[in-house]
Amino acid sequence: MGSLQTLDVIVILLYLVGIIIYGISKSKRNSSEDYFLGGRTMTWPIVGIALFSANISSSTLVGLASDAYQTNVHVYNYEWYAVVVLIFFAIFFLPFYLRSGVYTMPEFLERRYDRRSRYYFSFITIVGNVLVDTAAGLYVGSIVLKLLFPDISSTTIIIVLAIAAAAYTIPGGLNSVIQTEVIQAILLIIGSCLLTYFAFDQLGGGWEAMMTGLDTMLNNGEVEFGNRAAEGYYIPENSDEVFSLVRPGNDEFLPWWGLLSGVPLLGFYFWANNQFMVQRVLGAKDLNHGRWGALFAGFLKLPVIFIMVVPGVLAIMLFKGLDISGLNYPLPDGGVCSDLSQCPNLTYPVLLFQLLPTGILGLVVAGLLAAMMSSVSATFNSASTLITMDFVRNINPRLTSKQLVRAGQIATLILVVLASAWVPFIERVSDSLWGYLQLVIAYTSPPAVAAFVLGLFWKRANGTGAIVSLLSGGALALFMIFSQIYEWLPVVNDIHFLAKASLLFLICVVILVAASLATAPPAPEKVEEYTYKTALFHQETKEMQALPWYKNYRKLAVILLVLTAFIVGYFW
Repeated sequence: MGSLQTLDVIVILLYLVGIIIYGISKSKRNSSEDYFLGGRTMTWPIVGIALFSANISSSTLVGLASDAYQTNVHVYNYEWYAVVVLIFFAIFFLPFYLRSGVYTMPEFLERRYDRRSRYYFSFITIVGNVLVDTAAGLYVGSIVLKLLFPDISSTTIIIVLAIAAAAYTIPGGLNSVIQTEVIQAILLIIGSCLLTYFAFDQLGGGWEAMMTGLDTMLNNGEVEFGNRAAEGYYIPENSDEVFSLVRPGNDEFLPWWGLLSGVPLLGFYFWANNQFMVQRVLGAKDLNHGRWGALFAGFLKLPVIFIMVVPGVLAIMLFKGLDISGLNYPLPDGGVCSDLSQCPNLTYPVLLFQLLPTGILGLVVAGLLAAMMSSVSATFNSASTLITMDFVRNINPRLTSKQLVRAGQIATLILVVLASAWVPFIERVSDSLWGYLQLVIAYTSPPAVAAFVLGLFWKRANGTGAIVSLLSGGALALFMIFSQIYEWLPVVNDIHFLAKASLLFLICVVILVAASLATAPPAPEKVEEYTYKTALFHQETKEMQALPWYKNYRKLAVILLVLTAFIVGYFW
């Protein structure tokens, strides 16, 4: 394994100090709108890059490389599907979010339904932010820094990382978060491109050399799959199957039917209902900038397969049999990891230290830590917004704008402690970071998606139907989780997690419809202002007739869909 030289350490320290100073200098905290939504002044490039940076975080970088090393290249399905979801979001949901002037997604649920739905969804979102986004980001940062500084305990590393991310989030609010995300996204993309270049350079050829080498290893049985066949994962026989985005219906990771049901469900929650992501678009200066920003984020997702997934495949050929026992990375059974097949989450760090020269290694490690800080600071800010605007403000409506900002800062500090405490439990839940992220979202998202979708497109949906559906879905999700942990019902546990998500969604839809029809219809103002009507589409059509094509979001969306279809078709 390579190691950091003095120049690398200097680059990392200069970056971390610089980004904290820059973040604080961009703070806006004169009012609650400034602090939580950046004053609603974000232009489309900032919105798009911030969305991309918050999504392609350190946990995503490590997760993509890890699953690609295990030949799960079809993990890219989650990336390109984001384009489709973002287009749907920009057309239907975003106009209602921005015109309502809400701070949070639970607040929108209150506008459409009632306060019960707001409180419940806000609580669930806060828990999800801590367990998924923040903790996963800290976990990745701890993996990398533990390799750099093996003598320092993981607990100390996690605390230092959390404090660094909170250093500019607490005083600066959303504007500080987004302004630093722009820099971090640029550095992250540059670092990923450099890593891909050096990986191909060490391989000694381009794409064809990679595919030929992969075929040779697969034919000779040199690729180690461990117990993956016994666990139900599809085992590819050649390089074309490795890069195929479609897998058999019985594949444990992502069967073909999951592309039609579970993946869009999870994607819709993440991009259209999750405060962590939507808050960036809520800060847009107007609807057009919000829509253009969402489409720009989708465009940035397309090259992910080349610069973030492919390096994990290259690691199969470059580092098979590499002895990494000297890293002393612990395994759940108490042993030490000796190769990447035992601990695939180390794939990305190993790529960094094995391939990159001095100076560039420091830059890319700084980029990885930047991505971690970006996602962690973003979740701190979004969760503190939920706590402050959905709970504190409602408990004490007399609080001034500055007092609300102070409450948000205190909430952020509490979240730092909670997220840091959860990090050690991540590997106990799943041996794959990407698997952990998708598993948690699969259980938590269906009830929320049902409430948002029916709320926008079905006028008869009411507050009672929404809260009954949300509570029932939450109870079923908890039952599925505990059944899997304690092995209560094998017939339930054996269902694929994407099938569970789809089933849970359908159940929540049925419950919401039944409960709504059994109770009084919603108030006319909730239906009039917060449900979609075809008249809105026709009105927009007239408004956009005078716009040039590059300002018409519909034409831009079509171009983006064509690009997506081309890339997906190539790897189909």
